[in-house]
Order: sequence, then structure tokens, then C-alpha cells
Amino acid sequence: MQIVVAVGAIAVLAVAWWLISPLFIDEVVEEDFPRAAMGVIPEDMTAEEVEEVMMAAEAVDATVTEDMPESAESEATGPVALATGALQDADDFHRGSGGVTAYRLEDGSQVLRLEDIEVTNGPDLRVLVAPGHGITNRQALQAVGYIELGPLKGNIGSQNYDFPPGYQIPEQLTVVIYCKPFHVLFATAELR
Repeated sequence: MQIVVAVGAIAVLAVAWWLISPLFIDEVVEEDFPRAAMGVIPEDMTAEEVEEVMMAAEAVDATVTEDMPESAESEATGPVALATGALQDADDFHRGSGGVTAYRLEDGSQVLRLEDIEVTNGPDLRVLVAPGHGITNRQALQAVGYIELGPLKGNIGSQNYDFPPGYQIPEQLTVVIYCKPFHVLFATAELR
């Protein structure tokens, strides 16, 4: 009987630690902006060798006096910001700040970038996107529908999330940091 009680107590303590410990522990993630979509690694080089060459080229200080060709100016390449916003607190306890931007990359894929965020940590936080604005609670989120982009990688820092292929970003988009076990919004960002 004592063994059953001890095992039960250990299980309860483990679940309690899983639920409560994120409030005291920050997870910092610093992902670079996704550059892989913008470049091709030559077959005879490794990614590390390419990085070394690029770092050496970056260190060169030279002035170029050539004009850009007309056609190059009209064919802009690189990431395009589609919508941007800032994280806001969901309430007095569940807080969030930092920038949020949806990008279309050069290869046509779309990525959500959370930049310099700081969110109250919690158990099993998820990054959701939902059409529309004014989403302040679980009922509103469920009413409009949402797509989960993945678990929040860290409650502090910068990170990237891929949109599903073919996803059409609506004119009004809300990003939600959501606690899955408790069904609570931690922070939201209305993108325009």
C-alpha cells in the first residue's frame, strides 16, 4: 500500500513540476532569419565553407561606383514582408512583447518571424494563426478557426515558423501564443 501511495505522490509531483516550472524557467532561442531559401550551396562546398567565404567577403571594404541595371531594380528579390504586428499581453498575468512579421521568401514559401519576443512562460505553449482581429479568448479563437504552426521554441528571443504550403495569408491575421493544456491565450499580435 505504501508503494502505491509513493508512486502516486511521485506522479503528482512530476505533473505539478511540468505545469508550474515554466513560470520560473525562461527558454531563450535566437534563430537567424531563414537564409537557406535565398541561396544555393555549390556542390563542391560545404555550408561551413560557404559561410567562411561570405564572412571574408563581408569584411572587404570597397566602394562600388557602377549603376544598377534597370532590369535589376524592377525585379526585387529576397524576402518580402507581407504583414507585421507586435505581441500584446493577453491579460495582467499572461504577458507578451516583441515583433511579429509574416514573410514570403524568394522560393515562394512563407515564414512567420517572431523577433525579440518576451512571453510569460508556461507549459506546452503553441504558436497559432487565425484569420481576423479582436481574438481575446479561447471561444473567439475557436469561432474563427486557427492553424497551429508548432510549439513555441522559447519564450525569449527570435524564432521562425513555416506556414503550411499553399496557405493564403488573410488581410487580417492574428498570431496567438496559446497554452494547450489550460486552453489559455498568453499573448496575441494583430498583423496588418
